Amino acid sequence: MGKAKTIITISGVFILLFSYGSMSDTIDHSGGSNSDQTNSKSIQTTTKSAQTASKTNQTKTKSTQTVSKSKQTKTKSAQTGSKSAPAKSKPIQKSPKSEPDKKIKDSLSVTIGAQTWALANLNVSTFRNGDTIPEAKTNKDWVTAGETGKPAWCYYNNDPANGLRYGKLYNWYAVNDPRELAPDGWILSSDADWAKLTYYLGGQEVAGNKMKSTSGWIDGNNGTNETGFIGLPGGYRVENGIFKNFGSIGTWWSWTESKALSAIDHYLALSNSLGRSSSPKQRGESVRCLRN
Repeated sequence: MGKAKTIITISGVFILLFSYGSMSDTIDHSGGSNSDQTNSKSIQTTTKSAQTASKTNQTKTKSTQTVSKSKQTKTKSAQTGSKSAPAKSKPIQKSPKSEPDKKIKDSLSVTIGAQTWALANLNVSTFRNGDTIPEAKTNKDWVTAGETGKPAWCYYNNDPANGLRYGKLYNWYAVNDPRELAPDGWILSSDADWAKLTYYLGGQEVAGNKMKSTSGWIDGNNGTNETGFIGLPGGYRVENGIFKNFGSIGTWWSWTESKALSAIDHYLALSNSLGRSSSPKQRGESVRCLRN
């Protein structure tokens, strides 16, 4: 009996094993097994891990984007700083004081033939070295300067408004002063310079009309100003201090001396000619410079 029980038990085990194998085959044919479910769970777990990793990567990406945005913010701040920097770096420029009596600008010149003339009559109140040229307003001051051979200047009728258009009138002692009346880069005109100008313009009889301004002359005696010289009728001051011929004569000193008490000047009048004369050194006349 004991052996029979043992045989029955072993038989039961074989039957169970056979039944389990049959069940496994049935599961395989029906679409999955426990092992596959386990694998599926593993795959799902892996997928979840991958998703978690993806989320981690997304988190990193977001962090990277955050860092990138932070960099962009820094870049914008840097750009904002760079935009504001020039405003700080620009020095405050003070407008220089206007000193029309200190120099003649290169742009205020005209070339006639081989010569370059200033467009305006000289209007300085100092010599090239900075020394002041005395202004002689009264007739007495003007006469005293002439008699003692001292340099002097004035406006026509002692009116500063005339200086803006016609410049200053100088006695010849200012023209001949060793401290030099012409600004740096310019020279005073000589008698020979005026002769060259006259010859280039076709001679004395026609040169004046080409040099005279197109307005400002009395009785309509204006010129064509085809040379660009802009010769204005600024008048002059005689030895006793009296002013004369404003609107009808413009006269300019040369630095050329003719006699002990006189020097050569050139003038425009109501005719078409360019005149030449020898005048007392005490006289007050305009001065026109040449480019050096």
